[in-house]
Amino acid sequence: MGGEATKKARRMTELTRAQVSDILGAHLSATGCTFGLWAPRADRVELALVDDQGNTQRNIDMDRQGGIWTTSVPGVEAGQRYGFRIDGAWDPGQGLRANPAKLLVDPYARAITAGVDFTGPIFDHVPDDFYTRDNRDSATSVPLSVVVADTPAPEPIARRRPLSECVIYEAHVKGFTRLHPQVPEHLRGHYGGIAYPAVVKHLTDLGVNAIELLPVHHFVSEPFIIGRGLSNYWGYNTLGFFAPHAAYCSVGTEGDQVAEFKSMVTALHRAGIEVILDVVYNHTCEGNHEGPTLSFRGIDHQGYYRLTDDLRNDYDVTGCGNSVDTAHADVLALVMDSLHYWVTQMGVDGFRFDLASTLIRNGDHQVDLNHEFKRQIAADPVLKDIKMIAEPWDMGPNGYLVGAWGPGWSEWNDRYRGYVRDYWRSQVHGVDELATRLAGSTDIFNHNGRPASSSINFINAHDGFALRDLVTYNSKHNEANGEENRDGSNDNRSWNCGVEGETDDPTINALRHRQVRNMLATLLLSDGVPMFCAGDEMGRTQQGNNNAYCQDGPINWVNWSLQDEWHDVGTLARTLIGLRQQYPLLRPAQFRDRHDVVRADGTPLGRLTIAWFNGGGGQMTQDDWNDGARRLLGMYVSDESDTAFLNWFHSGPEPAAVTLPAEQWGTHFEVVATSAEPGELAESYQPGETFTLPARTVVVLKATTLSVAQADEKAAAETTTSDEAGVTQDEASPEENSQA
Repeated sequence: MGGEATKKARRMTELTRAQVSDILGAHLSATGCTFGLWAPRADRVELALVDDQGNTQRNIDMDRQGGIWTTSVPGVEAGQRYGFRIDGAWDPGQGLRANPAKLLVDPYARAITAGVDFTGPIFDHVPDDFYTRDNRDSATSVPLSVVVADTPAPEPIARRRPLSECVIYEAHVKGFTRLHPQVPEHLRGHYGGIAYPAVVKHLTDLGVNAIELLPVHHFVSEPFIIGRGLSNYWGYNTLGFFAPHAAYCSVGTEGDQVAEFKSMVTALHRAGIEVILDVVYNHTCEGNHEGPTLSFRGIDHQGYYRLTDDLRNDYDVTGCGNSVDTAHADVLALVMDSLHYWVTQMGVDGFRFDLASTLIRNGDHQVDLNHEFKRQIAADPVLKDIKMIAEPWDMGPNGYLVGAWGPGWSEWNDRYRGYVRDYWRSQVHGVDELATRLAGSTDIFNHNGRPASSSINFINAHDGFALRDLVTYNSKHNEANGEENRDGSNDNRSWNCGVEGETDDPTINALRHRQVRNMLATLLLSDGVPMFCAGDEMGRTQQGNNNAYCQDGPINWVNWSLQDEWHDVGTLARTLIGLRQQYPLLRPAQFRDRHDVVRADGTPLGRLTIAWFNGGGGQMTQDDWNDGARRLLGMYVSDESDTAFLNWFHSGPEPAAVTLPAEQWGTHFEVVATSAEPGELAESYQPGETFTLPARTVVVLKATTLSVAQADEKAAAETTTSDEAGVTQDEASPEENSQA
């Protein structure tokens, strides 16, 4: 068998990149398992097979050809635990940190057992010197790779939607269902919890059709967090790019996590819900050279990570200690192979790339918008209809790239987040930028043929205040994180409505509910793709913590018992999502082109595809746009159908008198959704009518209009009548022509 492995290795220099990718990792056959590892600077690679008690059963030398090491082992079955040991140069000053005493996780492992014993010898260096090798064996202190058998992919979704049709729901696998009263205890907080019928029904009733899961690649906590008695809850600390996080499995960690994840995807797909993964390819859990050696650093520190010019230290543009070097072809191949695996084998429909700017830095660490990463994704048939969403920044020089990613990509729009928060706390100058954000942030994205779905609109996400906390706290309250409230952003753009923290004052609580409704309504009525957090629709709170990454407890878990108290928010969310799904007019695929709606003969019908109204019966004037005190704006959208929408946004503290436009814009205006309290508005209004819009209110008016088809029919009927009367348009008097 060893001879067969050697022959296979000799052929590798003749194989394509895709064929090499198929060799890396652990692959079962009828007789055993073949293992492959990329370790170009190693002098020796050893495969360690480990039993269920953590004892090494066998150490097997692997065969080398070029930078690839392989071996085939008969009798190995699914569930076998294993790791690698790398022997080679220890020269930290040259970025070489091989240490055979450290048992390493396979970067291509499809399952990983568990966490880390942080009291064990998990560092490649001695405690008091980062550049002296530690020779203590780490085998009993580190996670192990697991051999996983191939199984069928999840059931595909019946129709993968264009992103313009999606409403994205950002959720944490554990926190979403940990407190759900209808989910069986053993499934709560696990993949099986999200797949549970009561949870799926909540999503479908709400109307969301895409769930974006916080990191599910297997991750571990950082030593300094463990030292504070906390843990990395969010999961932005990846150890394995192919392995579903083991702790999210309700059954076990010997590969069961793969099956349970696939079952979750199937359940969501059957409900018409797409699965998007928040992926962290920009850095790993090993931190800088002072951190633990669990996989990548021990295999090839200089290959996997960006290093400073002297090769001694990590070049960090992520703020997490290290930066994965996708300028290296083999490292980029790992990322691409991982994406392929999650699409073809695990059934996911899209990816949100954390700190995506890191992934497009070249060999000199400079941002390259034509990076090979982007080129390969654009040319990849496997990824053709997969959603690609960038967090378009990192911590490095020139890393802020909002609006720059180009066709084929959507981007988190932090400009939208900041402005909408400011608008509803009345800290803006006029409404000019409000119109721009409502129209899909055209100033940022409307170029190079990009669609309106380029903008992922959000008001809050996992990092920062919950939506409820934006109206409850002026300042962060992160004391529970153990950093004396120094961590987390100070730029919250929140307003506590008069009292810091929770209160029994019914007036303040009513205002807080209203402000949450206002922000959620603005989000769901804006062009672009809306995203909000799990639990926002039911008053989720993080108790003022705006950096809850290390809180695995009630601060982060969705409290389902709040549904009744916050039913007003959930009801409005369902209504607006339903309108958005029913009327394409509220979710345009392309940026709106302002022009007349015309009949077949080109005659204008007196309305525009998009218009902005000032509340005085007419469209916004230049004086209106320049009015820094203005807090009222009407957004009108129409097309060739018999329906238009006029949405009013009013963040002012006093009611406003609003006069509706003339009948060519709508012959009847029906209130179909509002953030106002019941009874504050009538059910409908007539053109030219003036009504009182309450303070701090959003209202959606569905307008009945004359469709192009109806206008053509009417014109044809009028022509027929005129002909029957013996008078044609050509025969009419000049006065009659003028009146016509």
